[in-house]
Amino acid sequence: MNYSELAPPYIRAIAPYQPGKPISELERELGISGIVKLASNENPLGCSPLAVAAMQEAIKTIALYPDGNGFELKQALFKRYGVEHACMVLGNGSNDMLELAARAFLTVGDKAVYSDHAFAVYPLATQAVGGTGISVPAINFGHNLDAMLKAAVEHLAKLVFIANPNNPTGTFVSAGKLLDFMHALPADILVVLDEAYNEYLPEENRYDSVSWLKDFPNLIVSRTFSKAYGLAGLRVGYAFANPQVADMMNRVRQPFNVNSVAQVAAVVALQDDDFVRQTHELNQRGMAQITQGLSKLGLEYIPSYGNFISFRIGNSMKTYRRLLELGVIVRPIASYDMAEYLRVSIGLESENDKFLSALKQVLEETA
Repeated sequence: MNYSELAPPYIRAIAPYQPGKPISELERELGISGIVKLASNENPLGCSPLAVAAMQEAIKTIALYPDGNGFELKQALFKRYGVEHACMVLGNGSNDMLELAARAFLTVGDKAVYSDHAFAVYPLATQAVGGTGISVPAINFGHNLDAMLKAAVEHLAKLVFIANPNNPTGTFVSAGKLLDFMHALPADILVVLDEAYNEYLPEENRYDSVSWLKDFPNLIVSRTFSKAYGLAGLRVGYAFANPQVADMMNRVRQPFNVNSVAQVAAVVALQDDDFVRQTHELNQRGMAQITQGLSKLGLEYIPSYGNFISFRIGNSMKTYRRLLELGVIVRPIASYDMAEYLRVSIGLESENDKFLSALKQVLEETA
């Protein structure tokens, strides 16, 4: 018997998300050491030392179940953003927020709109509940909000996913354009504003999407502690929304979806502004280092507002494999309809140097 046939057709049709390989696995496969991983947009500084100390203390009570309501973390978020607990959803990374939104509000045949070259989880979360995804052509690898608005209205969509900055292209939509979009969108269409890379925005591009919640009850703001806060291995995300929207998302949320160590670490990380500032400054320097290096090598790249950059290389898979052999992991993004591009995360200065040196060698070998 083929047991896969017991699953609904929309589940059988899913192509699973492919995460980047860990360094240890690649070192075993390639028989080399000292590999630099610049594939998963992780924080090269690690996480806040204060969060590390808090985690070590929290481990002493690991035999106890976590607070299923996440009171302390919600209280820390309330102090930072002024959002009431009833308007919060906590999750196992911000991926959980995207899936909870889809599970709470979509059913078989319902429509969700997102952009071409946007985060792979949007179509996956939609398809997993039997929804129909509508991918809208991008403009210069970024969101075409006018076209997304038109698609959402014409197809009677229930959800719209917007990543700002977008992964994997790094493109950014200004606050003014987002507000115009929200004002024009019918109030019965929910918008998930995915701000996983929000903390990396330059000062001149920052905006306060949380303050928009009072004007747009159909807005869900999703964020994570995985990127700038450096807690990717713990999986902590959160969303702010209208209390009725948050209530529906919490009804489909697993009771203990954020573990106790993760909650404690997130509370402390949220308070360590110095660490986030250092992260931002390092990223700005690293972004300049890599973009200047790419320009010297004569390579096109997409200007990025995140902690990564996508560049055009032609035979991307051949380059990707050769970079692996030289001890550098980057991310192929052919699955995003960007077959000629690779994405590289911003690392430490020495890691960026190793990447640029290896890339130069690959180009010289193929010249």
